[in-house]
Amino acid sequence: MSTASAMHHARVEQALSGGQAVRSALVASWARSASLHGLDPSRRRDPYRLTDAELRVAKEKSDPVIAHAAPHLDQLFQMVNGLGGCVVLADTDGVALDRRGHSAMDRDFEDAGLWTGTNWSEASAGTNAIGTCLAEGRAVTIHRDQHFLARNIGLSCSSAPVYDAEGRLAAVFDVSTARPELAEAVATLIAQTVQEAARKTEADMFHAAFPRARIVMMPGLERGQGALLAVDADDLVIGATRSARMHMRVQGGAKFDPRPLADLLDVASHENMESAARAVLARAMARANGNVSAAARSLGVSRATLHRKLGRQ
Repeated sequence: MSTASAMHHARVEQALSGGQAVRSALVASWARSASLHGLDPSRRRDPYRLTDAELRVAKEKSDPVIAHAAPHLDQLFQMVNGLGGCVVLADTDGVALDRRGHSAMDRDFEDAGLWTGTNWSEASAGTNAIGTCLAEGRAVTIHRDQHFLARNIGLSCSSAPVYDAEGRLAAVFDVSTARPELAEAVATLIAQTVQEAARKTEADMFHAAFPRARIVMMPGLERGQGALLAVDADDLVIGATRSARMHMRVQGGAKFDPRPLADLLDVASHENMESAARAVLARAMARANGNVSAAARSLGVSRATLHRKLGRQ
């Protein structure tokens, strides 16, 4: 065991024996790695990697999210390439399905396990950004010796979860770099950029899941939270992203019961047949720019009938 591995092992053991897991999310992850998954922090063996056949099956299962994530992986790589960063998309099992990296560093990335087919779940690799992100369902940054396994302490990694249109965990974005001099401000910027890429991918997946719906932002929440609603032609909300579901206290993956958009907007409503009819007429006239004949044609009624109905308003 190298000196660095021995020191890291001792630090992990001290934190675990000191009962810090109840006060620290990081140490709680170390505890899962040791107690739940039976891992040794000084383990040096190479990370588990799927066979080519297994990787093909894993990719087929995640084809939709891979397709939607691809342009955002490209953008991420353009931003972190100069920092010696590698960009990875992993599935919900922690397996790297797609990646972007500088060809000159491919050998180093592959040796580090930042390669397609490698399993980065906590069960396989202990505390790390991808695996811990999956375990906790939130964005995570694991810097160098915060990793559980000594073989990974040269990496700094930031991950963010991607949720599908029904609020279920679908994938993880990750940016990793082996540069030791990474400034805290730069690391924070990378983490924010990874989260933004994940939210953009979620938005793309949400739009694709509701192609005929009107997509609106959940009121009262910050734009960057990705809280989107899908609204049908009857002004009923028929879908919501995970962020919007959390605000409405609807569990991810649970059946989403349609509800009036006006109710979510907290708009006072006194609906009845007469007010509904007025709304239909008002919309038809607005679309026709006030042209009664054109509005009548769009409603399938005569001009005289529309004049009569308008006269009652």
